[in-house]
Amino acid sequence: YDDTLFAVFKTVRYVEHEELTATSEVVETGELMAFVGGDFVITIRHGGRGTLGPVREALEAQPEQLAKGPAAVLHAIADHVVDDYVAVTEAVQNDMDAVETAVFSEDGGRGDAGRIYQLKRELLELRRAVAPLGRPLEHLATQPIPVIPPEVRAYFRDVHDHLIRATEQIGAYDGLLDSVLQAHLAQVTVAQNEDMRKITAWAAIVAVPTMVCGVYGMNFDNMPELHWTYGYPLVVCVMAVACFVIHRGFRRNGWL
Repeated sequence: YDDTLFAVFKTVRYVEHEELTATSEVVETGELMAFVGGDFVITIRHGGRGTLGPVREALEAQPEQLAKGPAAVLHAIADHVVDDYVAVTEAVQNDMDAVETAVFSEDGGRGDAGRIYQLKRELLELRRAVAPLGRPLEHLATQPIPVIPPEVRAYFRDVHDHLIRATEQIGAYDGLLDSVLQAHLAQVTVAQNEDMRKITAWAAIVAVPTMVCGVYGMNFDNMPELHWTYGYPLVVCVMAVACFVIHRGFRRNGWL
């Protein structure tokens, strides 16, 4: 705006948590606005993140850098914000490892779908904060702007490179989460098929004595071996042997 530059930065903070759940907050975002003129810098902060105390202390410890004017302050702010992006992105790696380990554990991580979706939502929030800053930083690094001297403009290239690294890492995490989610759904499907096979196998075993008992429960007078002394033990033995043979066949084929 005329001789004043107005910059908006999305700030991020990694929210510490003992264990990632389906409702865990991983990334907290805020907003930091800076008005930069020829001889002044005004910052306005929204949210719990974006404290510039360390930036001020670092600049005061480097008088030669601070002597370059408000543009050097803007660069320090941008560098601080982007460093937070990189730090949060690296911290999210721990949650990624935890989810991936749980999904590929022995129990298949059947209850991890909610955690995966929650982490994807938090990554989306992080991407919304990080990605839009790419074009403005590129503009600050390459285009002539009245309040940005050429010697300071080169510093923004380094900040832009760090931002690109964070953006690419977030994209890689999102792609990895898609793969983990697909693997999780495949494992759930396989587990359900295993359960159905076991249920079917036991139903087949139970069908044998059910059929025999159904036949001999029809109360007809003229039935084979109906009044034979050893008829009942024989039928019980036949049912037991048939069930054992069927059970052994299912175990051999991996159904039980």
